[in-house]
Amino acid sequence: QVQLVESGGGLVQAGGSLRLSCAASGRSFSSYAMGWFRQAPGKEREFVAAIFWTDVHTYYADSVKGRFTISRDNAKNTVYLQMNSLKPEDTAVYYCAAIARTKLNSIRVAREYDYWGQGTQVSVSS
Repeated sequence: QVQLVESGGGLVQAGGSLRLSCAASGRSFSSYAMGWFRQAPGKEREFVAAIFWTDVHTYYADSVKGRFTISRDNAKNTVYLQMNSLKPEDTAVYYCAAIARTKLNSIRVAREYDYWGQGTQVSVSS
């Protein structure tokens, strides 16, 4: 069992930065890859970024590549999403999620994830 709690959301002007954190608790945190997804009003939940447990491989949506950076600190059981050069279209609720290592071929697919946090709101004003 893995519990996930996001923090760090807020309101920022376009061009600004935010760092989201996802604190995980549970026995097998290192057995999961971690992902960030987002969902804007009226839209489906979309993949943002993911990271393997070794921190060597990372994956990004094209829309955030070069602006967002995902990282993890296994010692602190925490995953981060550094968001720079924010745009109004980045406005959404951001969710942290965990996927078992046996399903890593589906790392961009929301329905394949096993555990989800409650989400944190990110709002970017123009």
